[in-house]
Amino acid sequence: MTTTTTQAPEREQWSGQLGFLLSAIGSAVGLGNIWRFPGVAYENGGGAFLIPYLVALLTAGIPILVLDYSLGHRFRGSAPAAFRRLGRRFEALGWFQVAIAFVIATYYTVILVWAIRYVGFSVTEAWGSDPAGFFVGDFLQDAGPTLSTDVVGGIFWPMVAVWAVTLVVLALGVQRGLERANKIMLPLLVVLFTLLVVRALFLPGAVDGLNAFFTPSWSALADPGVWIAAYSQIFFSLSIGFGIMLTYSSYLRRRANLVPTSYVAAFANSSFELLAGIGVFATLGFMAHQQGIAVGELEGISGVILSFVTFPQVISMMPAGPVFGILFFVSLTLAGFTSLISILQVVSAAFQEKFDLSRARAVGVVGGLCALISLALYSTTSGLAMLDTADKYANEVGVIGSAITMCLVVTYAARRLPELQAHLNWVSTARVGRWWRVLVGVVVPLALTVMLVSSLAELLTKPYSGYPWAFVNAVGWGVAGGALLAALALAALRWRRPVDDFTPEPLPAEAVR
Repeated sequence: MTTTTTQAPEREQWSGQLGFLLSAIGSAVGLGNIWRFPGVAYENGGGAFLIPYLVALLTAGIPILVLDYSLGHRFRGSAPAAFRRLGRRFEALGWFQVAIAFVIATYYTVILVWAIRYVGFSVTEAWGSDPAGFFVGDFLQDAGPTLSTDVVGGIFWPMVAVWAVTLVVLALGVQRGLERANKIMLPLLVVLFTLLVVRALFLPGAVDGLNAFFTPSWSALADPGVWIAAYSQIFFSLSIGFGIMLTYSSYLRRRANLVPTSYVAAFANSSFELLAGIGVFATLGFMAHQQGIAVGELEGISGVILSFVTFPQVISMMPAGPVFGILFFVSLTLAGFTSLISILQVVSAAFQEKFDLSRARAVGVVGGLCALISLALYSTTSGLAMLDTADKYANEVGVIGSAITMCLVVTYAARRLPELQAHLNWVSTARVGRWWRVLVGVVVPLALTVMLVSSLAELLTKPYSGYPWAFVNAVGWGVAGGALLAALALAALRWRRPVDDFTPEPLPAEAVR
């Protein structure tokens, strides 16, 4: 009698360590590096903020990045597969990470469309004398915090094109799609953004902007909110805690230098953030100089307003402004695209493995569904408020909650942290010691719990951004609750590929010591 067993298809791999590293950096370097970090630093002590920022990088950012790498590489699977291999009851955590990635992907695309459209607008400075009115009124046709079905054609059709390109890149696979895109786009991003920063440094008033950015306000270090902001920035900018780096590391070869790679990726990401801060504040110094005011009197120095209102205003003031605008918005597009494909890979890989789908079919079904939801929600006149709310809850509730749970599960419920430490030391040229286990098991959960409690206290007592409670509950808490329900439902379904017959490679005795 012959027995046949279903074998999982051979796992895709990066072409090598360099391809993985460029892709990891490409994922980390995203929109938040350019439009979030400068404003957060300025509002939280200027140059003094770099101290809690560095502490947060060393005590939370790198340890969780290394944890993600170790989980993906040791258990060789998507987030749901890796957590199931930790223990069957933990699979839902992997699906929660997938659900959060799915939500983020739906709105991330529309920001890319805004950036692409503004490349064209920069040529003629189409925003005229009122960049704010143009962005909110003429371009977005913003209807405020409502659930509108009125589609904005100037956003809808470019979104269709962006989704088409994104799904093609994903369908091409790890090496021909993700890796190739990052090998082209990341170096191009660095070159273009460096040119932009160099140009900004020679503008009148640039030194005033840099002084505002780097001048330390030492008293800010006594404010707990500044430390929370530092941990928040590190966490969101490194793409950790919601399956991206776990999924990416699962495509590495059996022998991979994980620990040094994590250091390089983390410091490369922070270096780009610092570069972004220099470029942004040199530009804001010029703007303040032109208006005859101090940099501190400027408004809109972070987020969407910085990119799509403040920068267009600067572009209109400076010589050869259209060139500067094209460089800025192309850079924004490149940074966003390399992050978007990494976010979607989390979702695609999970469904591909759970339901035994080919890559092309997984991308078509799951990516197609994500694209339809994205178009339906964010190409409408209510897209701005929906994006703002969904982003707040997905990150500050979903991602942070996921990371806390991941640390507690690995450390206390599964008790696999020593094994993961041994695995890292076996495959890497640099070792991690007991300090890593203390950070992952104690310091990070405590720090992130403080962040989560602080966010929840605010979100539960007053409606976010002054939006109506009905809107906030439907969109914000709908995102968080919907992700949790989806995770539980997907974890309950049967695997179509073998998942439980996986056995991690045995570790040599010297690695376990």
